Amino acid sequence: MSLESEAVPPGEAVLPGTLPEELRAELVAFRRDLHMHPELGNQEFRTTAAIKARLERAGLKPRVLDMGTGLVCDIGVPDGVWSGGPRMLALRADIDGLPIPDAKTECPYRSTVPDRAHACGHDVHTTVVLGAGLVLADLHRRGLLPRPVRLLFQPAEEVLPGGAADAIGCGVLDGVERILAVHCDPRVDAGRIGLRVGAITSACDRLEIALDGPGGHTARPHLTTDLVTAAARVVTDVPALIARRVDTRAGVAVTWGRIESGHASNVIPQHAELSGTVRCLDIEAWRQAPDLVVAAIDEVANLHRAKSEITYVRGVPPVVNDAGATELLREAMVARRGADSVEGTEQSLGGEDFSWYLEHVPGAMARLGVRPPGERTVRDLHQGDFDVDESAITVGVELFTAAALVDGGV
Repeated sequence: MSLESEAVPPGEAVLPGTLPEELRAELVAFRRDLHMHPELGNQEFRTTAAIKARLERAGLKPRVLDMGTGLVCDIGVPDGVWSGGPRMLALRADIDGLPIPDAKTECPYRSTVPDRAHACGHDVHTTVVLGAGLVLADLHRRGLLPRPVRLLFQPAEEVLPGGAADAIGCGVLDGVERILAVHCDPRVDAGRIGLRVGAITSACDRLEIALDGPGGHTARPHLTTDLVTAAARVVTDVPALIARRVDTRAGVAVTWGRIESGHASNVIPQHAELSGTVRCLDIEAWRQAPDLVVAAIDEVANLHRAKSEITYVRGVPPVVNDAGATELLREAMVARRGADSVEGTEQSLGGEDFSWYLEHVPGAMARLGVRPPGERTVRDLHQGDFDVDESAITVGVELFTAAALVDGGV
């Protein structure tokens, strides 16, 4: 089926490029294979090999990154490696899964790996960039690709501070003029994308805290450090303190995911551990967050006579969409699917290491709709029952293919 035949208003220019039905079916099968075999960050050896093999079958020359997983592949450059000349448009996908069980019990392509799942849509992101690459390679062979394109399959997005920084260190942005990405959004209908100029995600850091005291008997908490109470006060008081020490419009949120302490009901423990995240809507607040959060934790711990050891792991800044790159995505989607296929989207509190690329080159991320049209069930990412309307794969391929053509002036 021809891409240019779908949803193009009468009288408007038609973009070249085809996505045959057999390729659509192949991409769905490829995504399902990835979904059945999720791999954690920096362990994506099978995934990397599958992508590499398919690109090589198309006559391309993918290169595995120095980290051992992930790869890049240049289209439209001599010998398949950019060495100067017109700068490239990069299309980025993240390839890792999550350490959670797949809860889709009746799904024929559910994860075959215990406690591993593609519950964030990275299998879709990967398939979309692969599919776009296959279409663009065909256009290049026919002399219809106006500018070179780099496919970037990045490992370890889910591992703070993310694999993007390592990929950048491998030179994946050499020769890149701008970079684009999509992220699955279960709140947006398949067939549509959400766009926003400026910050579209939030900064995200990780906290690990150890609290220690001498321990004792629960009958005499006044003679020791009541460590469980101290940990509980850190959980409740630190977010409240932060909320009064930074502008609320900055959207700084400290949220806990784990608290562990003690083994007996009548023993005050000697050790407690807490972990959580710090998220910020505003990049300036993110830069101040470590000092503010560490000071608040120390203040509460000292009040309760607990010794604290704090590990503050810098994660990712917000993804800040460039206006020009966002407009490119809008024009590309309208060219393929019409003006009604684009909607505005809000800034989320989720973190995404795509932000690191945008510290170096302009770019933008679109929300790729994956909700079956008409479905009103509230679903979310990072849940074991997460799945997508697979027509979103075609939409993503169309979007990236059109972006490469529009960006090149076709």
